[in-house]
Amino acid sequence: MATVVEAGGGRGTGDLLAQGLRVGIPWLGWTCGECRYCRSGRENLCDLARFTGRDIDGGFAEFAVVDQRFCFPLPNGYSDLEVAPLLCAGLIGYRALRLAGDGARIGLYGFGASAHIVAQLARFEGRTVFAFTRPGDARTQEFARELGAAWAGGSQERPPQELDCAIIFAAAGELIPAALAAVCKGGVVVCAGIHMSTIPAFSYDLLWGERVVRSVANLTRQDAREFLALAARTPIHTNVRSYPLHDTPAALDDLRHGRFEGAAVIELTGECADRPGGM
Repeated sequence: MATVVEAGGGRGTGDLLAQGLRVGIPWLGWTCGECRYCRSGRENLCDLARFTGRDIDGGFAEFAVVDQRFCFPLPNGYSDLEVAPLLCAGLIGYRALRLAGDGARIGLYGFGASAHIVAQLARFEGRTVFAFTRPGDARTQEFARELGAAWAGGSQERPPQELDCAIIFAAAGELIPAALAAVCKGGVVVCAGIHMSTIPAFSYDLLWGERVVRSVANLTRQDAREFLALAARTPIHTNVRSYPLHDTPAALDDLRHGRFEGAAVIELTGECADRPGGM
């Protein structure tokens, strides 16, 4: 998130960039607006898309120059630390949830930053949530139950009920056959990660019965508008572990080894924290 300190004089400048406004700068930072994907409401697939922190400076910056069309006012009621996970984990989780369909029984594989938000959204919509974690991870399983999961178990376990849909947040290809075995005929399995390890061969009968496997790529601005509006009226609690900027390697190591529940947020501290900027 960031606070607007100055608005440029280009076209489209308006209230969105009012000085002092707290805004979110998501992963999607620019699209061409002219290709077949952009013109059909699928700007997340634009071949020329540029992304914050990869193609556009600003991921760990005190100040960043952004296209006002690709940033969004943030909902009130969240501190800066609490709102930060909504912009990445929340947005990709929201898109994955929508692509999973409206099934009543949903499985979440990998209960981390995205899943702990999606679980709350799914419960708000009246769905039953089944959480899958690393085998033997009792702490995360208890965390999932605290957030309303009806069941929590290891990633290779079969849930007590057949699932209508599942979202895989873990980057483990071997979870695709496991999720297919857990969903009903016509069920949908969504792969929500950017990367995934090799998917092992599996018997066709796991896919048969009109089951669907699909991936999620990035997000659209419409996703951001819908999700942030929903977050403003939904009691989403983000569980945050904050790290100062110089401890970014430690944050990544803790994430890799599952040493915390929820989301990690890199916080600008000291001199940086005294300046208008973001995290």
